[in-house]
Order: sequence, then structure tokens, then C-alpha cells
Amino acid sequence: MRNWETLRAQMAETGYIAPDDLAMALYIAMSLGRPLLLEGAAGVGKTEVARVLAQVESCELIRLQCYEGLDAAQAIYEWNYQRQLLAIRAAAEDGETGKAVEARIFSEEYLLERPLLQAIRRPVAPVLLIDEIDRADEEFEAYLLEVLSEFQITVPELGTIQATTRPHVILTSNGTRDLSDALRRRCIYAHVDYPDRTAELAILAARCPGVEAQLARQIVGFVQAIRREDLEKTPGIAEMLDFAAALIGLGVNDLTDDPEVLQATLATLLKTQSDRAAIPPEVAARLAGKAA
Repeated sequence: MRNWETLRAQMAETGYIAPDDLAMALYIAMSLGRPLLLEGAAGVGKTEVARVLAQVESCELIRLQCYEGLDAAQAIYEWNYQRQLLAIRAAAEDGETGKAVEARIFSEEYLLERPLLQAIRRPVAPVLLIDEIDRADEEFEAYLLEVLSEFQITVPELGTIQATTRPHVILTSNGTRDLSDALRRRCIYAHVDYPDRTAELAILAARCPGVEAQLARQIVGFVQAIRREDLEKTPGIAEMLDFAAALIGLGVNDLTDDPEVLQATLATLLKTQSDRAAIPPEVAARLAGKAA
């Protein structure tokens, strides 16, 4: 029987090194059939939790990317209006009118499933990732509460659609706005932070198994030092892995060997002009000299 430690080990096999509190929160959420809300800065690996869980469970990952102005039609379902119009015209040419035509065009054949409806109708429970819920407005968040509470969706023309299976729901938030207390009460909660040195070394070893131990220590030390600088966009785990891959591809064995190459590879870590200006060659060289 799987426990939270087994789940953490299964996640590690995919290359995701989860801290104990995150693995425990995910295990509890799955055991209770509750959504898991993950908060933390961009780039700490929140979205990756959903991808890894889908791998561990050998199931489909369905993603709903939230944004300002997201509405039910884009998240739940909408009708295929173009096909409906064609069907109405064809029916008119055949002399059909009235309720028979209406019943046909508002049937499953013309229904376009969006992520929330897809997730509750799969024969095998998928992982439903509701990414960056804090970017959606409060009205959509309120509608989402109903779906997450009942796991059913009402389509006026078809009636109430009950869940075939209960998806594993993971919500992520970067903290751009406060989420409602009602949403938080319905979720198991975990805060995801940047990994400590030991965990980040383990992530690097899992994702880039060919990297030399000394270079790995330099990479992690350098990236963690960069994160302590005053930057607009702090590099996340994905950027650290890109940085490592770039260094390996260029044949770099020591960060201090070639300051020009080091400065060029900062393109993988620093994603705005102001951040590039904040880490000039002399600063990069200083940080690399201390990274070990």
C-alpha cells in the first residue's frame, strides 16, 4: 500500500525531488479526494508537480491555463456554432423546423468539451491542472468552487453532467492576488519554495546525470547566489537546468575558466535587459569564484 514516502520516492524516480511537506500534502489531497493548492514564486516547480503526478499515476494531464477574462465557455464547454449553423441550413433545405432541429443541434454531437468538462468525463481519472488561478477573476473563481465541490456541470440544454471519475486536481498560484477563503477551505495547501542546496543538487543530478560533481556544485552555488541578487525575474529550476545543459554542451568544466562564456550563458538565467545589466561580467565572475 502506497504511503506519502512511497509517493515521494515515485516522484523522485521521474526527477522531481519533493520536500517532505509537499509530498505529504499531495498524498493527503489524493487520499481525501480534495484539490491541492500550491502557492509560491514563479519557477519553483508548482506546475511540474501536476506533470509528475500524471506520470506516477500513468494518467492523462489536462491543463486549464488561467488568465484575466477567462469565462465558463473557455474553461468548461461551448457549442460548435459553425456546425450548428450548417445543420440549421441543411434542415431548412429539407423542410425541417422546430423542436426536432433544436434538439439535434443541442446534443452531444455539437458539444465542445473544454478542460473542466473533459476532466470529469474521462474513464480513467486524469490530473486536472488549474494553472495560475490567481490570474483569473473572482467571478470565475466562484464558479470554479461549484465545480470542485460537486464535480458536476450543468449544461442547460442537456441537464446535469455527473463526473464519470473524480480527477486529481492541482491548482497553482503565484500570489498576484489574494484567493478567496472559500477556495482555500476546499483545498489542501502547500507552499512551494526554491529548493535548498542539497535538494537542488539532487534535482540537477537526476535531470543531468552526466554532469561532473564539481561543476554541479558550482552551478547550484552560482544560481542560488544569482537568486539573492536584486532581480526582476528570479531564475527558477527550469532555468538552472537550461544553464547546466548549456555549460555541458559548450564543454565547460569550471565556471571560472572563461568569463566570456559564463557571461554568454547567463542568457539561460536572466530574462530581462535590466537583470542582465544587474549582473555584469565582474559580478558574474565574483559569484562564480565563490560558487563551489
